[in-house]
Amino acid sequence: MARRWIGAAAIAALMGVGVGLYMFKAVAGPPRDLTLVGDVARGEYLIRLGGCVACHTDASTGRAPLSGGAPLQSDFGSFVPPNITSDKSAGIGGWSLAMFSDAMSNGMGPQGHLYPAFPYESYTLMSDQQIADLYAALMVSESVPTPAAASEVNFPFNIRLLMAGWQNMFFEPKRFEPDPERSDEYNRGKFLAFGPAHCVACHTPRNVLGALDWGKAFAGSPGGTGGKAPALTRAALIEDGYDAATLVQTLKDGFTPGFDVLGGPMGEVIAEGTSKWRDEDLQAVANYLLAQ
Repeated sequence: MARRWIGAAAIAALMGVGVGLYMFKAVAGPPRDLTLVGDVARGEYLIRLGGCVACHTDASTGRAPLSGGAPLQSDFGSFVPPNITSDKSAGIGGWSLAMFSDAMSNGMGPQGHLYPAFPYESYTLMSDQQIADLYAALMVSESVPTPAAASEVNFPFNIRLLMAGWQNMFFEPKRFEPDPERSDEYNRGKFLAFGPAHCVACHTPRNVLGALDWGKAFAGSPGGTGGKAPALTRAALIEDGYDAATLVQTLKDGFTPGFDVLGGPMGEVIAEGTSKWRDEDLQAVANYLLAQ
């Protein structure tokens, strides 16, 4: 009997080690071409597509663009978007393209695993050239030597190594693959909504561990970890009075079909992001959302 218990304990220990090794293994997507030369003009447009200014700028306290955002409140604590200006101490000016790519693509920063409050689940879909372009633009942004405030993450979630387990359970780094049976506009709209614009990250409910419920993409977020955001499904948009033209207009000026004005975080996204998009990208996103 004792031998049986010893054998069972040994098997359980081996299983535990195996699970532990799996949960803490590195999560990485396809390797990127880091020899590409970035284009600053294209990168500056990607800054707007990606919502970088709205998230990483706390205008309410007068901080300079990209020098640190307002705290994002969640069930796990308060996450402060960092300074991503070209400053080598307070910002990311000391990062190499490889470091930047690892953060954007695999959710790994110099300090360890990144929290999904930073939407690397969406940025991982960007192309190698887009990553190089965005990096080039940020490296020539105005340097701001003041660091952002520190995030205040609750125990035990402040142990970054635990995010390795989260990534192994919920994160699949990959690149966007267009549907060959759909139009270029449809694929562009889907890429923006799931990729750099990360609409899906805000407008999709999350589970108790803060992971997106991909089966309910764009169904809206009731609050909590993902914040409160309305549904962007075709049915919800039509019910709210939207067609493609009115949705494009709302993304330009913030006025809804019901003559309300979008404020709060979405107001900032419009002011610093979508209002500066090209018309063809606005049209692509609107048509994609209304085609769901």
